[in-house]
Amino acid sequence: MSLDSYGVLKGRPISSRMGAGQSPHYQIHVVDNTTDYRIAINVKSKLAPSELLYLIADDFRHPIVDELATLSPGFTRLVSQPGGRALDYIRGNLFPATDMRPLAHAIPGPDNDLNEKIDAYVQRAIADEYAEVYALGERWGPEPHRKDKYFGFLPGNGIHDIHMNQGNAANFAKDDGVWQDGGLIIHYPSILDDEGVLRWQEQWVAVFLAFQSQSWHTDDATGHRISVPAPGPTPTPLPGDRDGHVRIAAALVNPQGGDPGLETVTLINASPAPVDLTGWTLADRNKNRSPITSGALAAGDSLKIHLDGTGAQLSNKGGIITLLDAAGLKIDGVSYTREMAQRNGWTLVF
Repeated sequence: MSLDSYGVLKGRPISSRMGAGQSPHYQIHVVDNTTDYRIAINVKSKLAPSELLYLIADDFRHPIVDELATLSPGFTRLVSQPGGRALDYIRGNLFPATDMRPLAHAIPGPDNDLNEKIDAYVQRAIADEYAEVYALGERWGPEPHRKDKYFGFLPGNGIHDIHMNQGNAANFAKDDGVWQDGGLIIHYPSILDDEGVLRWQEQWVAVFLAFQSQSWHTDDATGHRISVPAPGPTPTPLPGDRDGHVRIAAALVNPQGGDPGLETVTLINASPAPVDLTGWTLADRNKNRSPITSGALAAGDSLKIHLDGTGAQLSNKGGIITLLDAAGLKIDGVSYTREMAQRNGWTLVF
């Protein structure tokens, strides 16, 4: 069924509250030019294990930041498809899933639980009059006759589901969808002193959250978890067993001369055994695919693939590169920004 009203809220944070109670959510009061909103961020799962998986990227570099920066303040409805501002933790190559770690929402002591990890960056944004937050998730409201229960503004209005929204367990599978994941992204602009000297570098920080009950291999159309046949006499490997065996090591995205036939992607087999690449493909940000014609890639060997321009294409404005196996499952993925792609003739190393 997917989310009813997926989009992104851009605004200035002015106050916040730690998540507490039976269903704790970290709350942020945000304003645009005319309207108040509340961002409600899950910090505890209803399903065991209760600790959420989290990743805070404090130097977030991805082509989506250029897309977000052009938005006007307020809520913008997003189309759940590749190539735009929508998030997809699996297909968008935002980060390696293995970088996420479980963390409880409340632990005695300072700066050691999920509430406090998020709060440190939000408080910094509140103190910086030029900082802005971008919350991606599902909109609710406006509720003309109901004040916000945390911050008291009227009408009640906000955004929630600020977490992965696919691969859910059965009770929550109705919310599954692709290109509709949530997240909190904070922009701290560069700061110059009175003499025009740079005192603080521009910074983008991204907060990504997922439930441990969610699957990291999902259907390309529905976002439902991909099931695996019950093991027979020979156990069937679960999806993900080969993740990271073959990796995207480098790419030439801005070659000298014309791009077609000169763009390259280099793979490396990091595993101790050969991997058959028959039927595997490379995909770009818009899901255009190029086949990998090689057969087996020996342990420790690398393979340079030349893109002819008829399938996957590496945009000089930033993009993503995804490695898919013969079943269409993601094995690895990387991203690069417009800035990274500007050095003509240089190979990007991931």
